[in-house]
Amino acid sequence: MAVSHKGAISFGLVYIPVALYTATQDNDIHFNQLHKEDHSRIRYKKTCAHCGKEILSDDIIKGFEYDKDKYVIVTDDDFEKIKTEKDKTIQILHFADLDTISPIYYEKTYHTVPETGGEKAFELLRTAMKEENKVAIGKTVMGNKEALLAIIPTDDNILIDTMFFEDEIKEIPKSYAKPELNEGELSMAKTLIQSMVRPFEPSFYKDEYQERLRELIEQKIAGKEIVAAKKEETNNVIDLMDALKKSIEQNQGAAPEKKKRTSAKKSQTGA
Repeated sequence: MAVSHKGAISFGLVYIPVALYTATQDNDIHFNQLHKEDHSRIRYKKTCAHCGKEILSDDIIKGFEYDKDKYVIVTDDDFEKIKTEKDKTIQILHFADLDTISPIYYEKTYHTVPETGGEKAFELLRTAMKEENKVAIGKTVMGNKEALLAIIPTDDNILIDTMFFEDEIKEIPKSYAKPELNEGELSMAKTLIQSMVRPFEPSFYKDEYQERLRELIEQKIAGKEIVAAKKEETNNVIDLMDALKKSIEQNQGAAPEKKKRTSAKKSQTGA
């Protein structure tokens, strides 16, 4: 796996050389755009607006338009010159409680791996944050952009999440009038929530739509007719309290079946 970023975590006088690796991947099925008439690929060329010639990547430089059709050119060397020593490290600004960070600020997650010589300091930081139940807030420059970071300890590693700055977060487009809640309905809603509580198990969740999409592609390749999915029966419950009651009853009815499957699984494994 290619390294996305190399640097060092620094807090106080502690300096930990680390490498960052992307922690997620895109498993979605992707489609090519084709010409409707002959199914040929649609291709995109980078061309010069002045001479119309196709341009290669090596011939492209960065320019900032400071006035109409007037640009100042900025090179990779220019970007490096304005970086300070702090920009070249992941500087921990302070520590915080994870639940004080709104999920809207998270952008992209990286695995963090200590470089040779930094293992002990890395493990010391991970263990201390984990036992104190704290995360670190830090900053660094990645590429040509300063990144705000959440440094989060896990049971066996440290995750680093890039975060949006406050001025990058859009305001809620419109508010809504919050009606007064009926105590009975609120109590019933809490009961429903409690009846649906279970641990988060990553292996339990699958992208079912992508699975159906793969089946559709296989059927189309085989020349089979695509059959539309069966429509699910809609529940025409209008009263909120009635809907809550029926939901709880439905969930309680499914519980014994789940328990039965668990018992059967244990008997198969000899537990």
